Amino acid sequence: QVQFVESGGGLVQAGGSLRLSCVVSGSTFSTDDMTWYRQAPGKQREWVARITSSGLTIYADSIHADSAKGRFIISRDNTKNTVYLQMNRLVPEDTAVYHCNSPTRPGPWGQGTQVTVSS
Repeated sequence: QVQFVESGGGLVQAGGSLRLSCVVSGSTFSTDDMTWYRQAPGKQREWVARITSSGLTIYADSIHADSAKGRFIISRDNTKNTVYLQMNRLVPEDTAVYHCNSPTRPGPWGQGTQVTVSS
């Protein structure tokens, strides 16, 4: 069964950076699209960024606004079965639990990794 294990979150001041990692097991990782999601307190889970098996990257409108281009960068390393989310210029509104999953081969949600941005 596919399993997702997220890490890399933490407490950071506004303007700081974090790099999240998600290690995937139990799947043919290199052939699967991968997506990062986040769930802020009291809100529904939303998708943040997606990377296809071929490396094409897609970002949610809320992330890809002109003023936020380049703030989040999704990438993958198929040799390590790992997908990353580099987050720069963090703002308090980015505070959430971040999860990864595969839209093409979905599995049970992992525990996620908490990101807290202080102002």
